[in-house]
Amino acid sequence: MNELFALLDFGGYIALLLWGVHMVQTGVQRAFGAALRIWMGRALGTRVKAFFTGLAITAAVQSSTATGLMISSFAAGGLLALGPGMAAMLGANVGTTIIVQLLSFNLTALAPTLILAGVWLFRRNQPSRKRDLGRVFIGLGLLLLSLHELMRLFQPIQDAQLLRIVLDALSGQPIAALILSALLAWASHSSVAVVVLIMSLASHGMIASPLAIALVLGANIGTAINPILETGNGDDPAARRLPWGNLGTRIVGCIVALMLLPWLPALMDRLTDNPARAVANFHTMFNIATAVVFLPLLTPYARLLRRMLPRKTDPDDPARPQYLDESAHEVPGIALGNAAREALRVADMVQSLLATARAAFRRDNRHRMTHARYINNAINQLDSLIATYLATLDQEAMNTDDHRRMDEIVAFSSNMAHAANITTNGLLGHTATLRKKGWELKDWQREQLTETMDRLIRNQRQAAALFVAEDLKSARFLAYEKDYFRELEASAAEQNLRSIKSGRLEDVEVGSVYLDVLRDTKAINSCLVGATAYPILAKHNELLPNRLREGAADIAE
Repeated sequence: MNELFALLDFGGYIALLLWGVHMVQTGVQRAFGAALRIWMGRALGTRVKAFFTGLAITAAVQSSTATGLMISSFAAGGLLALGPGMAAMLGANVGTTIIVQLLSFNLTALAPTLILAGVWLFRRNQPSRKRDLGRVFIGLGLLLLSLHELMRLFQPIQDAQLLRIVLDALSGQPIAALILSALLAWASHSSVAVVVLIMSLASHGMIASPLAIALVLGANIGTAINPILETGNGDDPAARRLPWGNLGTRIVGCIVALMLLPWLPALMDRLTDNPARAVANFHTMFNIATAVVFLPLLTPYARLLRRMLPRKTDPDDPARPQYLDESAHEVPGIALGNAAREALRVADMVQSLLATARAAFRRDNRHRMTHARYINNAINQLDSLIATYLATLDQEAMNTDDHRRMDEIVAFSSNMAHAANITTNGLLGHTATLRKKGWELKDWQREQLTETMDRLIRNQRQAAALFVAEDLKSARFLAYEKDYFRELEASAAEQNLRSIKSGRLEDVEVGSVYLDVLRDTKAINSCLVGATAYPILAKHNELLPNRLREGAADIAE
């Protein structure tokens, strides 16, 4: 019975260890995830830069799985060559060993302080980076605390008959031990937790060095399985090249290590007489050796992966980029032109959404909403790919004009994507509300809305034209269009207020929806103005800091 309770305690502390690792990973990703992704996009250039980028980000996030998913998303979108992507994964594998090295020292005394600081940050702050850092500190404290309790627990249970039987059975079966450890790492989504557990077992003399090495090898394989499963749902085999390539490097490394297993324990003993440190050292040295061997071989290895997993493309998929050529990164001017052409594709798709919304207000067609969401998702994907494509350019090779044009492309693409979201979720959402309630717009509202949508589509075309050819006069004209939509909204709000005062309930309900429609058209037009007119006017110093008169600003002060 005591052994049963001891195993339950063991399972609880393992769960606490996994939860601590999870809190550290999620805290870092929430606090710095977007910044890390942008930095990664800019740093993934050559194989050497990509290697150290993957190492640094994984050391911060403490999850080679999370880093692998980010790198895979770049590679799947065609924004990262397979060679640098594989180099980044090799760096990620080395980066995940850093926290294992730190945890091989006795840092238990820091646990209460970390948990106290983490709870204080988490409780005192609203959702923000400080709150996320509190999550990180709590996770580190729980991780250290669980390790301390595990070490205390191993002392009485190391003589447990059942555990001895299992470990004795594995001691002569390194392949079985490797498979078991791989399953544990896959299930926990963390090689760190499994390797730390192996360190605890080794420190109490419960496993010998050969078994510890086999278990560490299994942990390295298990954590490489998760990215394959996460990216394995798509139809394009090319999206699986990088995770499968990463798993291949680890399998080859494990095969070589198993062949050298009779000599490895003696080598580890020469470095340190501490069994836990020996496990951490082997974990680090294995990943460094694998990286050193495979970095020079990435070009032929990438060629083999391309042959085994050929790209499958759907020419009719609107989310597939047509102009984001990764090979053009060496010439920033050409790459900027490619991004501009892709941004114009986004503008064309936005125009089709506006035309769909215009038609939806004139006649009922329930299939429009599904198609609009499909196009809107494609626009959002292209906007993200354009931003990532530009972020990966060599900033040092770009001059002032290149940086200005890059900012213009990002502003144009993001504003167009925002306009698409408002059109899909706003305008078309209002048509669904009218249909569901059985309401109909009045004739004058329908005519006014048709005229407004025509004007909006015209402004969208003008914005796209201004993006190609800057014209100050046309930019002024587009900026003045905001007055029309502002006055239109004010007139509709006044009309709706009169309906409320007169007690016409049905007119009030329909009028409220109509007012929301006009507000959405105003927001879409603001996106169009912000996409091209404002950047041109700002370039010619024709924008005021705000709309307040100078005298009013002085009064406010």
